[in-house]
Amino acid sequence: MSLLLSKLSPIMHRRSMSVRSFSSSMTGPYMSLSLKVNPSPGGVNIGKVLVFDPAKEELLELTDKAIPEEIIMTKATGASKGWGFFSDPQDSCILITDVMNPWSCKSNPKIFTLPPLTPLPSCQTDVIWSVAMSSCPDDDQDWVVGIKSLGDQLSFCRPRRDLRWTKITTPPDYFPTSNLMYSKKDRKFYLTGPGGHHLFSYDLHFKKSDKPEFHELQFRNFPESFKYDSEQSELFPSSCRTERLVESASGDERFLVKWYAKGCLNSRKISYETQRIMVFREEETTDGRFMCYTDDIGDMCIFVSKGEAFCIPASSFPGLKPNSIYFIGFGVGVYDLTTRTSSSFQAPTGALNYPWAPYWFPPSSS
Repeated sequence: MSLLLSKLSPIMHRRSMSVRSFSSSMTGPYMSLSLKVNPSPGGVNIGKVLVFDPAKEELLELTDKAIPEEIIMTKATGASKGWGFFSDPQDSCILITDVMNPWSCKSNPKIFTLPPLTPLPSCQTDVIWSVAMSSCPDDDQDWVVGIKSLGDQLSFCRPRRDLRWTKITTPPDYFPTSNLMYSKKDRKFYLTGPGGHHLFSYDLHFKKSDKPEFHELQFRNFPESFKYDSEQSELFPSSCRTERLVESASGDERFLVKWYAKGCLNSRKISYETQRIMVFREEETTDGRFMCYTDDIGDMCIFVSKGEAFCIPASSFPGLKPNSIYFIGFGVGVYDLTTRTSSSFQAPTGALNYPWAPYWFPPSSS
């Protein structure tokens, strides 16, 4: 965690780092950074939440925040739609809370407790790989939570109707590190296959016995200059790649993001840095559905991390860079699709004091 956070902050020679208190009626996308808890005599834990605003390139301090006792000793495992996911090491319960949201109630943040994940035969649930939700918990009685474990297990729960998990086995050894996302347009959960060449989808009426729908992706406009480099990247052990399927808030646009990283040996450990990010826009034609390479997503910017990916118009939040990918994982920074270059953030003073859960969270408002 400290290694990841040590790469965060604006370039210091360009702008001095400041910490300001939250005061806006709406906040843009932000990165969760750290949490400091001060136990009080009355038994209520009051703390400070520190987040990073990528548009203004500054730290935002959320003070006098009530921190639920349940999450203090938990492990962060993911984020979706502005809600953080945590795993309790004592009883393995899954906790979902809005405590990192600047607009959640200061005195009483919401928290939902889901039963522990239990593994299917030959599977494991201790390591959670990705999470996604069909909606925010406040919005829908049919709110569905999806959790993809490292390996071959996918678990679904409809907390307001049935707290039992529906456990599904994905194709053996085929989707061990696939990332889960929910499509508002299709009302389905999607898993990306290795290399992003196909998808599996699960609708909201999931049953253990149901077979997922298989979608083979067809690609167009793949640049010749990238083909050799991409093939080579997949061959070298020191390189890695991950895929994210992301949909606009309206559901009108969908993109496949291929994220390549290069491994560097540092102090006997391999650290990964972003080498290239490729984006494919989904287009429907009379010949079928295609993923078309593009280096121009217009005013959009895409946010990828270990949480569920999302995209927003840069013009809605002055300071954000259009036609860019904001990333956390293989380094922390911004990738410019036009120039095919990335720039990193460094660590601001105070960011490492109480490292917690670095995820991108979407915009929120009061």
